[in-house]
Amino acid sequence: MPWNPDIYNQFKDIRFKPFFDLMSLISNKNLDNAIDVGCGTGEQTAILSKHFANTNFVGIDSSTEMLEKSSHLQTEHLKFEQQTIEDFAQGIQTYDLIFSNAALQWSDTHKELFQKIISKLNRNGQLAIQMPVQTENTLNQILLKMVQEPNYAQQLNGFVRHSPVLSIDDYTQLLFDNGLTDINISLKVYPIIASSATELFNFISGSALVPYFERLTDTERIAFKEDFVNRIHMHYNKFPAIYPFKRILMYGTKND
Repeated sequence: MPWNPDIYNQFKDIRFKPFFDLMSLISNKNLDNAIDVGCGTGEQTAILSKHFANTNFVGIDSSTEMLEKSSHLQTEHLKFEQQTIEDFAQGIQTYDLIFSNAALQWSDTHKELFQKIISKLNRNGQLAIQMPVQTENTLNQILLKMVQEPNYAQQLNGFVRHSPVLSIDDYTQLLFDNGLTDINISLKVYPIIASSATELFNFISGSALVPYFERLTDTERIAFKEDFVNRIHMHYNKFPAIYPFKRILMYGTKND
């Protein structure tokens, strides 16, 4: 089951708040070329390109469906390419800004990955990354428990995707060990006020549920959704409910 930009963008306002917080950390000094890693539909990359008007941006994403939404956004200073995060990390091109909003949580082995990504920064280059802290978020915890239960484990052939996201302490050490300065790392809660359990299910269905749903039949998906929604309802007891969605934001500059 491929990524669905329409479902993902149902919560555009919620997903854009951490993007703007991350963008506010970036300096426009010595910013000639930049890359948005995991750009999705390209809307946020276009905002970056307009904000830093003298910078050449490229947005990369592995999803054909997402990138189809970006074609009309291309300009003289903004291009889009289909490329995986892993292929980018193995490349030789370097940048004055490497930006990634809610994408790197889909790649494994972060210690090695971040070392490779930071190596792609030019002198005085900037790193700006945001990811959901999946292990601490309630919907992710419900999902992880469900997929490991015997019935669902059988349907999924044992597939479980454990979050690769590390702790704030780990990322602080990673950025420092790889030569970054002006390090700014924070954990921030972005509350979601949900009117129903179905609304919270719809929020996670556009992201963390994707790799599971692509392994289920249509009938299995319907039953999984019903069970998931019931568990969300049991967890919150009453609606409207507040979902404290946690995200980690990090920034640093490379001075050598």
